[in-house]
Amino acid sequence: MATATAAHEHEQRVVVMRHGDRLDHAEPIWPANKPRPWDPPLTDAGLLRAWTVGKRIRAAAAADGWAIHRVLVSPFLRCRQTAAQALAALCAVPDDAALLAIDDPANVPLDTSRLKVSIEYGLSEMMNAQAMGMIVEKVAPSVKEWFPDLPELEADLPPETIDHSAESLYPEVPKWGESILEGRSRYASVIKALADKYPDENLLLVTHGEGVGASVSYFEIAVEIYEVEYCAYSVLGRQVSRKPGEEGFTADSLKVFTKTGTTGIQYAPASQL
Repeated sequence: MATATAAHEHEQRVVVMRHGDRLDHAEPIWPANKPRPWDPPLTDAGLLRAWTVGKRIRAAAAADGWAIHRVLVSPFLRCRQTAAQALAALCAVPDDAALLAIDDPANVPLDTSRLKVSIEYGLSEMMNAQAMGMIVEKVAPSVKEWFPDLPELEADLPPETIDHSAESLYPEVPKWGESILEGRSRYASVIKALADKYPDENLLLVTHGEGVGASVSYFEIAVEIYEVEYCAYSVLGRQVSRKPGEEGFTADSLKVFTKTGTTGIQYAPASQL
């Protein structure tokens, strides 16, 4: 009688992180006369915050017995810069304890074989006036290309980490004019689709505030998000099962592991608001 082969099971983690402090919020006149007013860089404080939170994510993951394998990034500059800082923390050669004491990543040696990174247009900012503001709303109908070609976007990321074989779920940024509900739904579907695309890897998704909020509100029943700080992040997880010799897999639903107030996200049961 044939003996059934046991399935291999593992826990998959998906970390969803907001970008760091954006320059146009610190300097409101920044968008004036800029060729891409929707795409501000980070402030110096934002770069430091991204590096610091990247170190925290690495340390917290290590304490729990896992590590990030792949990073997927919104094409917006603030997210690419955030990802570059987080990648430096995740790939740094010093051990976790030594790394936490390092304030400047400039001369930290990296082991870039630890991670792969790619641009994911589906993680883009919500394409509407509520997220982008009135200046962008005025120019949006005439915008033919929201971003330069992919190689220019990838230039902000460590070259040895870029996975040139990875294909974005979205071939380009979403169309202008999506509603807030449509944007949040997009984030949730992209998070799930990326987890399914890379079921054997732990992921870091670098996106925008509404994306981080959706990562909690869509996967935690009946909660309302009321604050997502710069570089706030959520941690989702699920059990993934594969049978030896088979290509497919089965997986539980993604669950939110992050508790309110612990990683820059504040939320509460909807009944309490």
